[in-house]
Amino acid sequence: MNPCTAVAPLEPPAHVVALFAPVRRMEAGRVRCELGEDHDDDHAAMLWDEGGRAGRAVWARWDGRSMRLASLDRCGVSVREYGPCGLFDGHPSAHGWEVTGPTGEAIARQ
Repeated sequence: MNPCTAVAPLEPPAHVVALFAPVRRMEAGRVRCELGEDHDDDHAAMLWDEGGRAGRAVWARWDGRSMRLASLDRCGVSVREYGPCGLFDGHPSAHGWEVTGPTGEAIARQ
């Protein structure tokens, strides 16, 4: 399945940068959706693993109007050939190993 091509600016407000400063340096940039192209929910990009909470990560979730950060459990599905899914629990569309495209394939070859 092809990956979603949605990209969004990540411009954390000063109070969010200050809130996360003790655990994570946040900078403005762009995020790319990690879901399959057929998803019918918000776009999603993992920002970082939560070091103190095994199996959880902070994700940027957005639609066409707004973005939010969410601490989400990891998808528990894993297969021998590919390992764990890599997305969040309850994600829409395909599992992480099923979402492929030229960029991901080039990275995997390296």
